[in-house]
Amino acid sequence: MTPSAAPPSEAPFVNRRDPAKALGPDGRPQVSRRAPKWADVPDEKWDDWRWQLSNRVNELHEIEEVLDLTDEEREGLSAPDKFRVDITPYFISLIDPHDPDDPIRRQVIPLGREQQAFTAMMEDSLAEDRHSPVPGLVHRYPDRVLMLVTTQCASYCRYCTRSRIVGDPTQNFNRKDHEAQLEYLRRTPQVRDVLISGGDGLTLAPKLFESILRGLREIQHIEIVRIGSRVPVFLPQRVDDELCAMLEKYHPLWINLHFNHASEITPEVSRAVDKLTRAGLPVGNQSVLLAGVNDCVNVQRELIHKLVENRVRPYYLYQCDLVEGSGHFRTPVGKGLEIIEGLRGHTSGYAVPTYVIDAPGGGGKIPVMPNYLISYSDHKVVLRNYEGYITTYEEPLEYRQHDKQSCRSCQQTRPEPGQSGVHGLLQGERMWIEPKGFEEIHSRGNVDAHRLQRPDKWVPYGVGAIEGQARTLPVLAAGGNGGGQLDDSMLPTERAATDTNAGIVDTETLVPEEQRDRSYGPGEEPRPREGEPTASAHGELL
Repeated sequence: MTPSAAPPSEAPFVNRRDPAKALGPDGRPQVSRRAPKWADVPDEKWDDWRWQLSNRVNELHEIEEVLDLTDEEREGLSAPDKFRVDITPYFISLIDPHDPDDPIRRQVIPLGREQQAFTAMMEDSLAEDRHSPVPGLVHRYPDRVLMLVTTQCASYCRYCTRSRIVGDPTQNFNRKDHEAQLEYLRRTPQVRDVLISGGDGLTLAPKLFESILRGLREIQHIEIVRIGSRVPVFLPQRVDDELCAMLEKYHPLWINLHFNHASEITPEVSRAVDKLTRAGLPVGNQSVLLAGVNDCVNVQRELIHKLVENRVRPYYLYQCDLVEGSGHFRTPVGKGLEIIEGLRGHTSGYAVPTYVIDAPGGGGKIPVMPNYLISYSDHKVVLRNYEGYITTYEEPLEYRQHDKQSCRSCQQTRPEPGQSGVHGLLQGERMWIEPKGFEEIHSRGNVDAHRLQRPDKWVPYGVGAIEGQARTLPVLAAGGNGGGQLDDSMLPTERAATDTNAGIVDTETLVPEEQRDRSYGPGEEPRPREGEPTASAHGELL
């Protein structure tokens, strides 16, 4: 019997869709264009991130060797007080030298119009330095902080929101500043999330950057650390095996990158992102909506599709800040809404970023989106989808409310002193929020409370807390206003005032004991004692 032939060995599978494994015509890993100025630079130097940083271009004559400059670009590069210019050889090589509207070019080459002022322009439009307990640490949100560790970047974006300090070596942060930042975090247990930014932390010396990560990981209440970086965009050579091995030691660690246009995502970038994801870092992206760069729904769609192909999750699309030098980049907010309208429903949901305005004056990020809720009643919601299809959703007739008293998560929430906002209203922490100065304005110059201004008049029963305790009224069990029994099973915060005429509530108890059965003559009106709530005690001053 003739032995059967051995089955042919199966060829190894090659994933042609993986951008990190893209090959060039020579069968080697694909590379992006290199400007003729550096054609003779050996590959080992070109691929060295330190060489790239040391050979950045910043002078007009250097840039003119690479690009055909316009008169306005020459004007911008010649301005004596311009924001810093530094561009890595790798990144400037991606620019079409003959196209003045190249989207990468617009982000890093200054124009003369940068010097033009515009309405509402500010040096620090997000008031970061005002909300900074120690230099370089911005504590705006209840449970997270922004930690600025350097003012230096691999290259400099013309719309930089921190141009007041970024690029200026005299404003840089040192080890003493880093230690002050860490000390603040050690004594602030409500902080669970730290975002490292700058400048760009990945431009720091590796040992210094690792010492910052180690310092954060030694603080037990810091749960996650995030890195905000544009180095993998400007300088993908920086993401090497040594860096990734170091980052792996400090998980849970996240990284958010900053791509604005699909042409920035090169084969080198794809390999850098692949290294980061293989090191266990979830990778996100935040873009800025920029006139002449990405203010087009089709440009944005191409960008987000290329991002998710590289396992990068689109996170934020920012409205351009009101920062000096950015006036010509600004678009109407309606343009951002138009873009989101063209993305939501038209592509994968996880590919759609959240469009936000970072509130001028320091209010933090405010999400903005098209209106999909058309109307609602007590039993029905009317909605529309991305196609204009209108539908209704029936609300449940019976809904057993969540029991906060028995919920372990509700009992163990982190405090957000002074910052619970609208969520605090919904949770019954208080009944209103007062703008700063509200009480002073409405007192109309009256310094002393008169006889009608008894402070307990404005204490809402069953809502929030006055001096640590919420006062509640008993309520009748179901069955009517008279003769019923008190329902002691109800939660204190669910109780409400009922029929005081039925004798269930003694109206006398609504008045403090020391004020009962007293007649007051002129000038003898009761005053709040020291420590007692005032009329504004139940509101939160903003």
